[in-house]
Amino acid sequence: DGDLLFRESIFHHSQVETPYGPVRQQNSGWFRFDPHSHRLSSFGTYHSTNPWGVTFDKWGQHVASHPIYAAAFHSLDPPYPQQHPRPDGLQAYSGTCGHEFVDTPAFPDELQGHFIKARYKPTNRIEILKWKEGPFGFDEEYVSDLIFSRNLSFIPVDLKFGPRGDLYICDWYNPIKGHAQYSLRDERRDRHSGRIWRVTAKGRALSPAPKIAGADPADLTKLLQRPEHCVRYLAKRELRERDPTIVQQAVDEYLHQLDATDPDYRRHQLEAIWMYRTIRANGRSNAPSSHAASPATPSDIVADRADSPAIRILRELLGCEHHLARAAAVEQLRYWSAELPDAYALLTRAANDPAGIVRMQTAITCSYLGTAQALDVLLQTLQHPADRHVAYAIQCALGSHTLRRHWEGTDNEARIHSILRRLERVNELKEPKPTAEEADFDARQDLLSVRISCLPERMLYSVTQFATAPGQPVKLVFVNPDANDHNLLIVQPDSMAEVGMAANAMARDPQNANSDFIPADKQHLILHASPMIGPTRKTQIHVLRFEAPAEPGIYPFVCTFPGHWVVMNGRMVVAGNPAEAEAILAAAVPQIVREWKPADFESVPITDDEATAMRGMQAFVKARCNQCHTVAGHGMNLGPDLTDVVKRFQGRKLLQQILEPSAEINKKFLIHQFVLTSGKVVSGVITEESPTEFRLVTNLLTPHLITTIPRDSVDEQTASVVSPMPAGLVNVLNRREILDLVSFLQTGGYKLPDHLKHLHQHHEPQTGSEHKHGDNPQDGDHQRHTESKRDSAGNQDGNPSRKAGISGKEARP
Repeated sequence: DGDLLFRESIFHHSQVETPYGPVRQQNSGWFRFDPHSHRLSSFGTYHSTNPWGVTFDKWGQHVASHPIYAAAFHSLDPPYPQQHPRPDGLQAYSGTCGHEFVDTPAFPDELQGHFIKARYKPTNRIEILKWKEGPFGFDEEYVSDLIFSRNLSFIPVDLKFGPRGDLYICDWYNPIKGHAQYSLRDERRDRHSGRIWRVTAKGRALSPAPKIAGADPADLTKLLQRPEHCVRYLAKRELRERDPTIVQQAVDEYLHQLDATDPDYRRHQLEAIWMYRTIRANGRSNAPSSHAASPATPSDIVADRADSPAIRILRELLGCEHHLARAAAVEQLRYWSAELPDAYALLTRAANDPAGIVRMQTAITCSYLGTAQALDVLLQTLQHPADRHVAYAIQCALGSHTLRRHWEGTDNEARIHSILRRLERVNELKEPKPTAEEADFDARQDLLSVRISCLPERMLYSVTQFATAPGQPVKLVFVNPDANDHNLLIVQPDSMAEVGMAANAMARDPQNANSDFIPADKQHLILHASPMIGPTRKTQIHVLRFEAPAEPGIYPFVCTFPGHWVVMNGRMVVAGNPAEAEAILAAAVPQIVREWKPADFESVPITDDEATAMRGMQAFVKARCNQCHTVAGHGMNLGPDLTDVVKRFQGRKLLQQILEPSAEINKKFLIHQFVLTSGKVVSGVITEESPTEFRLVTNLLTPHLITTIPRDSVDEQTASVVSPMPAGLVNVLNRREILDLVSFLQTGGYKLPDHLKHLHQHHEPQTGSEHKHGDNPQDGDHQRHTESKRDSAGNQDGNPSRKAGISGKEARP
């Protein structure tokens, strides 16, 4: 409807100066900008992750990634710096960089109405999904992959349909992408490569591109009936640059010529309302406080506008037979209410609409009107069923800064707080209803109940250890509110690495891309297993019921999504009593093999075969290196990325750094001790310094907590000669394991199987005239030479596999 919609991500804090005063937001949220009035509104803020991926369906419903059904998240923000509650139980995840609905006749009929998504995390693919409506909003359902690649250099970051119906995919073409995993100054970041993929359907002709630039306004309005969003959008962009008086006349005529028997009649009318709003035929902005009719508005002007074609069509849509058209019309009431003397009567009818999505839009619109009367209308929506997106929209509208002022500190406050608590419980992840047999199991007297959740964006379980008695019944409720899919397997003692590596190997086969990653050849080691659950799966909760093993011991539980097992794991301790549990845990502490010295190694052979790399990764985990370091994308990012370390140290020098970490300390990780004039002593790693202050991290386990020390308060400053990395970490490894670890680090993970490679040799010298696909020789004309190989499925090495019926052509940027 002509406004600019955009969003910022977590860790950002914004204060935007506008002609109407500052607009503030923090840690993710949406903004809506009116280019006519320069008015900015903030809405939908909650503690979320990367927000990429924004589009709209043909009814104007906002679709994003975190959350998926973003139309439910448009309530205005609470008073700054508060945020709306996190939408637990609703589909939301990061790692999406683009959406497009399939609405072009150039694509197969069976895909019409589906949407295509670019996902760079956790897998590199272009997905096809269904857009499914329920009684309380929309959800997506995975159907298939349009493109899937085992080559992690394929990083799809955006996609768009062209005006002829061909799909263009922007490929980052470099696995070095994360700012948390890799330094922004990492020299392996490739600023030269990149690919554009063009995808068409086999056997289907492209549509002729319509004339838009310079076209007559009457012809442009006819394009508003086209099924392709791309064409309609470009036509509206062109119309907004024209004389609004002429455009309004053209839209009036467009409405007059519509065929009421057309199945898309209501949508065509809605396009006219959006076009009227784009040219501001109602003369209104998107100001939250200006939508209600003001006594200062001359009655004759209101009457004149109330008889306009735009108002007549809006009234018709508000009462029409199509619930999605009614919902879109209610959304427009945010901006047209001043021209409707009976706006609140219309809104009250919508609050009692049989369609949940209409009631959802009513709640959101009430937050934009922001009056006591709007609050009364909003509360009427609670007389009807409210679940999922509808419940969340009502909850956020009640918490908006415009409506909160009408109930806080009033006789209504206790009632509203009670309503908010009830709505908050609505979207909690609920256990599936147990069968009669499961109910009997849950009723056992000695039942141990354990609830394990996935910590959002951490790749960790919320519980990393629990104890049970031999043979005790256990009910384990596994919940995944994270943006990525996870599972939970309980395995035999000392078998976690073997099962984890087997799951890694499954990723070699693209057919396993949407599997549960439970290796069939390791079933004898797996005691119990959940399926993959999460935002792209059928559920986000799974319940395991079992009797604990009879044999005391430590039974690991682990996520086997490829690569996750390294850090996402825990222990189930089976013991008859607490003393036995303590003894079992003490016995499991890795025993010191030897206090290793560099002199203990006559030579340091570097082996680059796959088996060594696999053993090296296991040694990396056994020595707990992953607690502080990342390598090949695995582990925590608290110390230097070890792939950077091995650029400076190789062979014996690398071994010495592992055995004697204080021999040479990375300057960025030096511990500095400050004696302050107050007598206080502060130690930490300096992250930034200026002429007036030092900023430092005092605990590497909490790198986000920064301590600021004014320079004029420092009495003495010294740098430690001891590395933050303790010596002796690898004393739990034997000689072979240490050498495997050195080989693993020195190869930087490059010799792992293709499906595990998180790094990419961009800047290393090459020999010969040909290079494997994925290398990036920087020669004079940046010409790429590739050597193609066929895998067992007939796909070219390095090129994404394609589904039958779709062709892909590479166009150089």
